[in-house]
Amino acid sequence: MYGGLVKNARTVFARSYAGARQGFLADAQAVGLAVETLPHPLRGPDGEALALDWLWMGPKDAANLLVLLSATHGVEGFCGSACQRDALRQLSADDLPKGVAVLMLHALNPYGFAWLRRVTEDGVDLNRNFVDFAGSLPENPGYDQLADALLTAPDDPEAEGRLQAYAEAYGQRALEEAVSGGQHRHPKGLFYGGREPTWSRLQVEGLIARHKLAERQRVAVIDFHTGLGPYGYGEPICDLPPDGPGARTCRKWFGESVTLPALGTSCSSVKSGLSDMGWHRLLGDRLAFIALEFGTFDMARLLGALRADHILHAQGPIDWSAPQTQRVKAELKRFFFPDTQDWREMVLFRARQVIGQALKGLGS
Repeated sequence: MYGGLVKNARTVFARSYAGARQGFLADAQAVGLAVETLPHPLRGPDGEALALDWLWMGPKDAANLLVLLSATHGVEGFCGSACQRDALRQLSADDLPKGVAVLMLHALNPYGFAWLRRVTEDGVDLNRNFVDFAGSLPENPGYDQLADALLTAPDDPEAEGRLQAYAEAYGQRALEEAVSGGQHRHPKGLFYGGREPTWSRLQVEGLIARHKLAERQRVAVIDFHTGLGPYGYGEPICDLPPDGPGARTCRKWFGESVTLPALGTSCSSVKSGLSDMGWHRLLGDRLAFIALEFGTFDMARLLGALRADHILHAQGPIDWSAPQTQRVKAELKRFFFPDTQDWREMVLFRARQVIGQALKGLGS
């Protein structure tokens, strides 16, 4: 129906982690699906319980599986949760192709979602944490050069001068890769990948083993993200090996809009420790994984919001009710969740389209 997205575009987007979780649980109950909970050891800013919640739709022995992930990057969970809730309202087990099931993991990083951070309780970027910690950790000399400047207020002339000088010397793309590519030496810094697997990563790997995903014929994963690219546009980004079966499957199923950072076709630069890579190590070539990235605002605003948040938390425990805290958190939330009617509608339209493409591919 024309304009049919408008109602859902308002009702499935929550205003807080607690609201998103309550909505997810309620929507699952409304369609008769059981939700299992992995409790997080910490609490939210208002004392609310935190958890990674998950549900299964369809036959337990399905050969092919679609996995929908939300809140890998905490505060980006407003979008991912809404897409999962919308799917619960649009799909039923009877709608799934034969031999296909759906697994939804709601709020992989519930701490970051509740506290309005991209990172986990450890200050770790979960999407840089899927490295092999038994081996040598990735080096990022570019970030090492810029680490102090990035933890200095964006209005500091010296810090901005260092960032600008780096861009002039090596190029803007190189600056973006140095800053966001992932680093393991600066625990209070941006895009920190950690020194060991996080709680969230361990839960995900436990669910992969529990549901024997490595024994399925095909597994498609859609990981919902926000913050990069044109406002409201959902870019399907594939970080799997460009010449491998998984990337070929993504291009076949999701079409010409699929982009690959390794080939320079994406709004995203090359990064280390991505969850795509962790899933690929466990599932191999049966995996088709995309990050569905919905654009918001420009890169300068992104770095400003992230730097302000990291500077705030680098000072020690925060006062949640303090005006400065609320200003920093409001800007971060606004960047990753614009919360306008047109943006919400674009998100749901594209999510429905891409989920439909994945189901069609899995059922073919």
